[in-house]
Amino acid sequence: MKAFSLSIATSIGLGLAAVASAQTSDSGFAPDDPDLAVATFAGGCFWCVEAYYEKNVPGVVEAVSGYSGGEVQDPTYEEVSGGRTDHTEAVQVYYDPTRITYEGLLEGLWRTADPTDINGQYVDRGKQYRPAIFYHDEAQKRAAEASIEALEASGRYDEPVRIEVVPFDAFYEAEARHQDYYKEKPVRYRLYTFNSGRYQFIEEIWGDDQSVDFSEYEPQRQSGSPSVEAFDPATFEKPPEALLQSRLTDEQYYVTQEDGTEPAYDNPYYDEKRPGIYVDVVSGEPLFSSRDKYRSDTGWPSFTQPIREDAVVEREDNSLFMTRTEIRSQHADSHLGHVFTDGPEPTGLRYCMNSAALEFIPLEEMEAAGYGSLISEVE
Repeated sequence: MKAFSLSIATSIGLGLAAVASAQTSDSGFAPDDPDLAVATFAGGCFWCVEAYYEKNVPGVVEAVSGYSGGEVQDPTYEEVSGGRTDHTEAVQVYYDPTRITYEGLLEGLWRTADPTDINGQYVDRGKQYRPAIFYHDEAQKRAAEASIEALEASGRYDEPVRIEVVPFDAFYEAEARHQDYYKEKPVRYRLYTFNSGRYQFIEEIWGDDQSVDFSEYEPQRQSGSPSVEAFDPATFEKPPEALLQSRLTDEQYYVTQEDGTEPAYDNPYYDEKRPGIYVDVVSGEPLFSSRDKYRSDTGWPSFTQPIREDAVVEREDNSLFMTRTEIRSQHADSHLGHVFTDGPEPTGLRYCMNSAALEFIPLEEMEAAGYGSLISEVE
């Protein structure tokens, strides 16, 4: 979104993420309530995204316009809008997690942003207007990825869904003149939005579905019902090659899809000691529990057994001029590592896995991430 001019005018918890401490200055606009959760989204013009959440989504207490996604600290509007930083216009949404879930916020994002356009949004072009989901924890990340998969499968868009899903780093509040612009400058705001192409696009894509029934995303409606599992083998379909390549890091793709091996000791989980579970980085299917993890001094995460007997598949591996037993995930068919017979009791086995094939869900996040039924396998 650029500064308003006549020439232009005529032409979306799961997790209770804490308010990010990465903000570099005292907030003048965010609510001072520790019970609120925070989500950070980019969908082009922050005037419009802020207005959507404040006007339409129950449980949203405040939406603050600002900048995120770049490395420049305390950027100005002129720097960001001029494309002189890697920031994009973003909005931090402060919401009551007892009234609306993070999934509900994502449904809202789809009704204001174009997730297929990574070069801008509507009339505003450039990386400073690219859409993005900045997740604050693994539960938000998993919810965002699941929502994107459902959106892609819906067939609503002619182009692939390409919105960034990246870890939150910092958020810098925009200047006061950009906060609540739809309230402070309603005529100019309406004129800008009418000519931006945003509403016309949403109408074309969503039609009668552009209004969300947010009552479906009230946590109270979900209480008393069976918790939603993060992985459902009955409905899981392995993502297509192009989506895997865009979602996985180079190393994750190399290990899981090309049967590669990561360097010993130079991986995130070989020395991980926290309680939790390890899931397939591709599918989220549960694989191993920290209860069965031990230090093997090999430089890779090692386990005495999988979390369930049928969680993994064994295959004979005759590569590298030797015979080994390869371990793959049951449903995503990801290469995980190998199993050896030099492990400790009670099994005598060493499931030597690649960190790049795994995602670790800490015990305290398992319930929110959809793995509550497996807590007893960890404690």
